[in-house]
Amino acid sequence: MAGALFLGQGTARAAGIAASNKVDQQCLACHSTAGMEKELQNGEKLALHVDGAKFAKSVHSMIGCAVCHGTVTLENHPPSKTKIPGLREYSIERTKVCASCHGEVLKLYQGSIHAALVREGNPVAPICTDCHNPHTVMAKAAYDAATGAPCSKCHGSVYDAYAGSVHGKAGLECSNCHRAHDVSPATTGDQLKNACLGCHPDALAAHETWLPNAAQHFETVSCPACHAPGAKRKVDLRLYDNVTKQSVAEKEGVPQFDNWVRSAKVKGGDLDAMALYSLLREFNRDATDNKTTLRGRLELIKGIDAHRLTAKSQAIRDCAKCHQQGADAFQSVTVSIVGPDGRPVRYGAKPEVLHSIVSMDSVSGFYAIGGTRIKLLDWLLVLAVMGGIGAPIGHMTVRWLFKKYAKKISGKEDS
Repeated sequence: MAGALFLGQGTARAAGIAASNKVDQQCLACHSTAGMEKELQNGEKLALHVDGAKFAKSVHSMIGCAVCHGTVTLENHPPSKTKIPGLREYSIERTKVCASCHGEVLKLYQGSIHAALVREGNPVAPICTDCHNPHTVMAKAAYDAATGAPCSKCHGSVYDAYAGSVHGKAGLECSNCHRAHDVSPATTGDQLKNACLGCHPDALAAHETWLPNAAQHFETVSCPACHAPGAKRKVDLRLYDNVTKQSVAEKEGVPQFDNWVRSAKVKGGDLDAMALYSLLREFNRDATDNKTTLRGRLELIKGIDAHRLTAKSQAIRDCAKCHQQGADAFQSVTVSIVGPDGRPVRYGAKPEVLHSIVSMDSVSGFYAIGGTRIKLLDWLLVLAVMGGIGAPIGHMTVRWLFKKYAKKISGKEDS
């Protein structure tokens, strides 16, 4: 009798909060009770409370409770025999329910850095329900521009930095640059550059009006390196495959490069030029024509600074900022390879690797006169230029002397 009375009161309460149908009202008769929860095997508490008013406004209210909780009936509920190890295990298992309606979205997610972290066993890597509360989800309204939720839930410091940037003040969403579900590491490959050019397609043409070798700068200098003027910079030498035209990736379960680096750094400290040269030889042991090389790129030391972009009027335009002896940007050097989860794995290198004759071949792809501090390359370029200019000048001089001599001979024969 008491149970019937409770059910009747709960049903009335559920009806008052506009549940979509009678079945949902029966569910909400209990689950609209604040504080309702279930203790799991590891002692954690699984919240069972559902706010009926918010659920009625959500996109899932149209399909009702039974579509996602199809195994639950009034006859077998509560399923007391069901054992749930913990909250994390439960949430991961429930993503299978999401896939039944959102298969394409889940496919995008599976290729993301978030999914890669889940596969690695990261206990805080986000899954569907971390970003989308299934009982309150709204159509295309998961992101709150005012608070940065749900991104700020895990990336609070990054969002705070972004909020004060030119992009944050313009009200842009995180997904404008990072995409919503197939989130990938921005520092891998050309992800960052492509994200910038996606909104600024005329950027290269605009830079060509004042920046020498603008296209080369776009290849070797990240946009934030100039558009976050207060940040510290470094040179990252990326392992690059000249055949596939992609960054080299460390094989999962086979940390080949990591082992070599650890071996090269037996005495501790950062990689020197000889160690870097030896590592490249190892990568090219079975290849020809230096398949694996290094591609240098000027980047920011701290990723959070890449979100502190300023207005273009405040961006660095002074060439001497980098192209001078002892420039700060060339005092910090890393060597990187793409890790199994898509994020770059970086190892420290001594700044001397940028101007050592031993590593000249390794960094020649990143060469700009005066920019890499490689004096030998500067002299070689000067000699090449002189040789290039000297050849046609010498040829023209010989032709002029020959013509002059030919005229003199011709004049003698006529007389």
